[in-house]
Formats: sequence, C-alpha cells, structure tokens
Amino acid sequence: MQILYSGRVQGVGFRYTVKTAASGYDVTGIVRNLADGRVELIAEGSKDELNAFREGIRESGLEHFIKGEEVSWSEAKNDWAMWWAITPIPKSVSISCVR
Repeated sequence: MQILYSGRVQGVGFRYTVKTAASGYDVTGIVRNLADGRVELIAEGSKDELNAFREGIRESGLEHFIKGEEVSWSEAKNDWAMWWAITPIPKSVSISCVR
C-alpha cells in the first residue's frame, strides 16, 4: 500500500508518529518527506492490518494535519524487514565520495 499525505504533514513529527504507531500493527515499510511538501508512506502487511494501521495513523493525533490522502494498493514485495523514517537529502546539498 502506498499513501501520499498532503496538508501540513512536514515539520510536525508526522514521520516519527507514523513509525511509532506502526509498532502496534503487523506491518512494515517506510515513511518519508517528499520535495513537494507531501509525505509518502509505503507499507506492507495484510489488507486488514493495513486498513487498521491507516485508521491508527489518523487516531494518533495526526488527523488534523492531513488534508488529502491518495491511497494505492499493490502486491507486497517483502522489501521491508522493519520501519524506516527517511529524510531525503535536499537538492542544495552536494555529496562527494573520496577514496
């Protein structure tokens, strides 16, 4: 399942709260900020668990920050062994590798 959340979802502890809420469900995945101001959640588990998790996210105190929720479903790929909250590297930051 992929959910794109819009609204005031960055800078309010959204990713941390989602990651914490996930511990109460049999789900794994990632949650990350997107450059356009949305937050992307990719989660795997049974459909019942994922639906309960979606509701749990709203009940965790985040509901008033969420203005939009685009949900898409696909088959699980078993890509995630645990939860990851990812902070993308801003485009203004350059990274170089030195040997």
